[in-house]
Amino acid sequence: MQNFILKIPLFFLVLLPGCASLPAVDIATIDQRHIEYALIKGGAPVVIFENGLGASMHSWDKVFPVIGNDATVFAYNRPGYGNSDPAATPRDGAHIVNELRALLRSRGLMPPYVLVGHSLGGLYMQLFARKYPDEVRGLVLVDSTHPTQMEGAGSMERQAWWVRALVSLFLTGEREKEFNSAPMTGQEVLRLPTVSNKPLVILSAVDNRDNDVVRHSNNKRADFARLYPDGRQLWVESGHFIQRDKPEIVIEAVREILAR
Repeated sequence: MQNFILKIPLFFLVLLPGCASLPAVDIATIDQRHIEYALIKGGAPVVIFENGLGASMHSWDKVFPVIGNDATVFAYNRPGYGNSDPAATPRDGAHIVNELRALLRSRGLMPPYVLVGHSLGGLYMQLFARKYPDEVRGLVLVDSTHPTQMEGAGSMERQAWWVRALVSLFLTGEREKEFNSAPMTGQEVLRLPTVSNKPLVILSAVDNRDNDVVRHSNNKRADFARLYPDGRQLWVESGHFIQRDKPEIVIEAVREILAR
């Protein structure tokens, strides 16, 4: 499975071990739909954790409780993940961000927020920060998807037949809808002004392999410096799941935003 992930530029379909857990897990009912979330209420501001494609909120288990000592922390499973019900709405970033905002307000969690997004969740958090800048205090991108990640060498049309077959096999339900909507979400991001005058940390995984897919992914990682000239980019010797491999780096980045 891991080799499969490494051969696909964004798709990051790792399904994390089920043994991980977060404290304070509960179920909210929004529009007659159950949404699973974890919440530790501390001081202001609220830190929001957004998961990548195919990953649950438990991907943050090494970071979430630690930051919970410093601030209010919130993580959740998007529709179709974990114990969250599927959704009938489209799975592009605009719908996902607006549903998240409604969920936060239903729990009494008001902005401004510190947004922390991994992989495809990082693309959603970029959209949140650009669309609602007054609701955002700062942003941490954890090996985030680039808005044009799935164009050019990253497009499905450029992948080998067996890669396309595996994607079709492993992506079903809401995950498939999110995957197919990712290029639309990228365009939603790029249509809006970049994030400025807010603390922003970009954590990018170092990948030293030499092939077309890796070169494409590394070029997209490097381009975050252009997308967010006010941000600070840090290259991390880690796999794609930096929050699992090097949780202390993510914790430090979030605390940097909180301190500012």
